[in-house]
Amino acid sequence: MGPYSILIYLSVAIILSYLFDIIARATKIPSVLMLLLTGIAIKQAVDYTETPVELPRVMLQLLGIVGLIMIVLEESLNLKISPEKGPLIRRSFVAASVMLLVQALAIAWLLQLYLGVSFQSCLLNAVPLAVISSAVAIPSVANLGGEKQEFIVYESTFSDILGIMLFNFVAQDNFAQGMSVLTFSRDLLAIIVVSVLSTVVLAFLLGRIRLHVKFFLVLAFLVLIYSLAKKLHLSSLLVVLVFGLAVRNADLFLRGPLRRWVNLERLQDELHQLKSITAESAFLIRTFFFLLFGFSITLTNVLSGTLLLQGALIVAVLTLIRYVYLRYVSRTSLVPEVFIAPKGLITILLFYSIPNKHLIGEVSENILFVVILLTGVLMLIGLQLPSKQPADIGEY
Repeated sequence: MGPYSILIYLSVAIILSYLFDIIARATKIPSVLMLLLTGIAIKQAVDYTETPVELPRVMLQLLGIVGLIMIVLEESLNLKISPEKGPLIRRSFVAASVMLLVQALAIAWLLQLYLGVSFQSCLLNAVPLAVISSAVAIPSVANLGGEKQEFIVYESTFSDILGIMLFNFVAQDNFAQGMSVLTFSRDLLAIIVVSVLSTVVLAFLLGRIRLHVKFFLVLAFLVLIYSLAKKLHLSSLLVVLVFGLAVRNADLFLRGPLRRWVNLERLQDELHQLKSITAESAFLIRTFFFLLFGFSITLTNVLSGTLLLQGALIVAVLTLIRYVYLRYVSRTSLVPEVFIAPKGLITILLFYSIPNKHLIGEVSENILFVVILLTGVLMLIGLQLPSKQPADIGEY
């Protein structure tokens, strides 16, 4: 395949993704589902023509990692923190943490009951299935508006971060021992310190660099810090979230002596362009990630009664737990919140990070695809239903 043919295919993919976004706004069908199905269709066409195409898994991982960074950064740059939003942020944090833990334990129990392997391996495979993917949820609720949209944005972002932290905790060799709690606490403290220091440095660079090309330099430093922290098994997504929130709310976070080092006025002037570049980059990477993931799926393996039943059971358990929490614990709105808990990019990335000794043959990429597809369909249903405003929540 020549270079011009490759450029044609890449250009068509981007144009299709843009059209899918337009269709998603009109029909509320998640663009991610359309990208996945397009990837599967391309795979079927390639198999039909017997054209040999091999995609290294590392390519999918790289796109996923950078895409996750860009998506979380994009949304954190859009989150304006104010005192009146305190209850909403606390509610979304508690919802994300409680449901993540309960859902992961429930799926782990089912896996152990069905497969009879160690509970640590089951829990490590269950955590990716319990995490809400902000890469899917956030773009899908762009037109929802109001407190409902903000709740889902905060909840899915917290779910990503807490899911990575829980995954790292369970992956420890000394899991479920006293030492594991100390190790986890030490790592959490370390990543908080790294987040604060790196945010100050990056904000300083963003506000002080006079060269025309600087945004991708800042993004490169952010990816570097994220990757180094990840190599140390830290929850490095927190670095991205803190940086985005600090830049968007610089007047709240950068106080005291920091005001002398960071030019707040210039920082706010650069914010608009940074948000634009981040959004464009997130769109581009998300497009190719979900196309390639759909391409990596073998349709004949997915169209299995047993596989579909297993995926449906997992999704049913996840949805039931979410319904019970929102209905009886949080006592909040059910529509569309109970339906919007999609799996996606973060689920795939965490699955690829499972150590070989904890991999379970019955939990494969095909199961992930079925769960991603079914939760996407549920989200589509929820977005089609008429939602009630916060003032009507008491009716639930």
